[in-house]
Amino acid sequence: MPRIFANLIAAAALCSGWLPAQAQTWPDKPIRFIVPSPPGGGTDSLARLLANKLGELLHWHFVIDNRPGAGGNLGLDLAAKATPDGYTIVMGESSNLAINPSLYSKLPFDPARDVVPVALVGTVPLVLVVAASAPGDTLAALIDTAKRRQLTFASSGNGTVGHLVGEMWRRAIGVDMVHVPYKGAGPVMIDLVGGQVDLHFASLPAALPLIESGKLKALAVTAPQRLSSLPDVPTLSESGLPGFEYSVFYGVLAPTGTPAAIVGRLNVEIDRALRSADLSKGLGERGVDVRAGTPEQFDAFLTAERAKWARAVKASGATVD
Repeated sequence: MPRIFANLIAAAALCSGWLPAQAQTWPDKPIRFIVPSPPGGGTDSLARLLANKLGELLHWHFVIDNRPGAGGNLGLDLAAKATPDGYTIVMGESSNLAINPSLYSKLPFDPARDVVPVALVGTVPLVLVVAASAPGDTLAALIDTAKRRQLTFASSGNGTVGHLVGEMWRRAIGVDMVHVPYKGAGPVMIDLVGGQVDLHFASLPAALPLIESGKLKALAVTAPQRLSSLPDVPTLSESGLPGFEYSVFYGVLAPTGTPAAIVGRLNVEIDRALRSADLSKGLGERGVDVRAGTPEQFDAFLTAERAKWARAVKASGATVD
């Protein structure tokens, strides 16, 4: 049965109060929520916010399972190989769902085949950050430094959006930088604040608390316009790189073979959680553009993102393996 019809049936079942026996009793135990990054990063914080809201609304229990490494590939591979019984979901994002298929010559899983879209959570721009102790408070000062000496730029791992955007930025301004990959945003932030690396293109949820506390300086954002949370920080487009606009997306997926009725139920409840006033407000304050929508809309979004990032990978010259 085509996926779109299966999910329409699932949605109709939810509305009518009828569900197959398996879905009627689900969930009767905690759901493992795999997060392909360490605690403290943007993916982790969004997963925990969503899990907490679902628990509040439905009294469901989630076990957050942080599995960082290989640009998010390890966690997504674990999810793809999990039993498709509705008790494993994963928070995927741009790197492991859209970038890595073009960046790696071989992956242990196929993100278009081995996991099914459940719900698109949202998109968020990146912010170029440096340590509070770094000299200069402007992007122009950073570029001047980069032209005088070789800087290091950190990322959450090979193949992540921060890696790719960093490569494209250094090419655009004509400098050479050393890429330093980590196993997630949390460790990046520790070393960035401590001055062990020079700069990082961070997701806004991971960086904003450190910007607001004065531990990091924000020099530019990759959004098409300035952000309400950082109104004094210019966009890269207005800073001399027109069209330099990139965002990270986050979404929930399940192993292929997960019953359609359970995928439909998850989608409906995640959509309801994302539309709740407090979660929507909390995500908005972190710079997240909440998207929600159906599994089919998320599937179409993924197809478009993979095509877009395939072009970006080629243009950046970045490779992994």
